[in-house]
Amino acid sequence: MTEKQIKILGSALELFAEEGFQGTSTSKIAKAAGVSEGLIFRHFKNKEGLLNAILVQGQSMAITYISPLMEMTDPKEMLSAIISMPFQIEETEHKFWRLLYALKWQQQKYNSVSFDAMWEKAQQAFKDLGYSDPKAEVIILEMLLDGAATVILLKDEQFNKVKTLNAIKTKYNLD
Repeated sequence: MTEKQIKILGSALELFAEEGFQGTSTSKIAKAAGVSEGLIFRHFKNKEGLLNAILVQGQSMAITYISPLMEMTDPKEMLSAIISMPFQIEETEHKFWRLLYALKWQQQKYNSVSFDAMWEKAQQAFKDLGYSDPKAEVIILEMLLDGAATVILLKDEQFNKVKTLNAIKTKYNLD
């Protein structure tokens, strides 16, 4: 990827995350990136192409978080690692995750394919630990972590991450 393409994607990500996908024009992205609008169309075809390129980069990011979990065999260790994920989001990645969360609502677009295998392993872990309804536990955990990620992305400085993470782990007897 060229330097200009990286700059275009970075500007698009920032603007999409701040102003929404629909509220951001390609001309505004071009201006922020310091390139011509034609260059955006040449490299990405259209605004949707830009969004898809950002989502592909994000998929790689998600795989980095999920891959180590797939090797774990101890159910408590694996659940602990899943619970820790939103608390480990690097601040440099916040804009991407904010965009992803915004897209869930703006376009009802939520590609969870990379997370599906993780949730299947979590369900098996709950089963191995003797939970009566492992599938329901996965849904509850997903809702809990979705909320935690939202708080982290929007109120990062306003709460104690360590205490919150420990409280969730205690809830599942993982401390």
